[in-house]
Amino acid sequence: VLDGDARRIVCMSSTYIAMLDALGEPQRVVGVSGIDYISNPYVASHKEQIGDVGYDGNMNYERLLSLPPDIVLLFGVSGASAMEPKLRELGIPYAYMGEYLEQSPLGKAEWLVAVAEIAGMRERGEEVFREIPLRYDSLKTLAAKAERKPVVMLNTPYGDSWLMAPPSSYVARLIADAGGDYIYKKNTSNRSLPIDLEEAYMLTAQADMWLNAGSAASLGELKSQFPKFTNTRCVRNGAVYNCNKRLNAAGGNDYWESGVVRPDVVLHDLIAIMHPEALDENDRELHYYQRLE
Repeated sequence: VLDGDARRIVCMSSTYIAMLDALGEPQRVVGVSGIDYISNPYVASHKEQIGDVGYDGNMNYERLLSLPPDIVLLFGVSGASAMEPKLRELGIPYAYMGEYLEQSPLGKAEWLVAVAEIAGMRERGEEVFREIPLRYDSLKTLAAKAERKPVVMLNTPYGDSWLMAPPSSYVARLIADAGGDYIYKKNTSNRSLPIDLEEAYMLTAQADMWLNAGSAASLGELKSQFPKFTNTRCVRNGAVYNCNKRLNAAGGNDYWESGVVRPDVVLHDLIAIMHPEALDENDRELHYYQRLE
């Protein structure tokens, strides 16, 4: 495998499935983690053949061995994956993918070239990737012509903490490239920081629009989750958008899957939301996002 011709690949993140799909090779996926949450059409229609190997802390190694994979694609969010010693012991090759460490939307997508290298098709990977920055940059150029930048609020509480991404982050960069003004400038670290509800309310009250509104599927749902926010301008104006248009039956969200490989499509959505006038009238349909009604 190390000469780069992995044909049987286990993907511990759905993002890697999207990368293989972008390369036109989804059939190389033989194992996944949490199969019901995966949006990819190939995986969804081949559930009998593809093994669900479980999660990092709760792995089914017998199933993994039965697949026999050429390689397992791993991630290590806070250090090494708990799977590493066991994979070594079983003699199963593995590689870490680091797309989640990238702050640049194009930097994340470029990891598909690394996946292509592992699959022995680097040239194809470079060819597929080459188009993405071209589309992304031409959209960014369109958005840059806009006169006014809407002020954008992000997120809802996850557990007890309302996390706000730093201005250098992936999501803040997308907002900037779409011609928006991300409201939370005081986080100068490179990771998301929690704010309290009071501060979140103050920020939301000043924003023109609110994006990535947690699990809310409608404006009513958002209002009942956060009644205090009902009178903010973005809620009153219905300027609340969520990246959950493409949920599957189990609640898996394609935005976190294929969106990573398609930053140009995500950017197009954000421009359609913030600057619809920059796009042709028949080119404003949203792919990952939806306006909460």
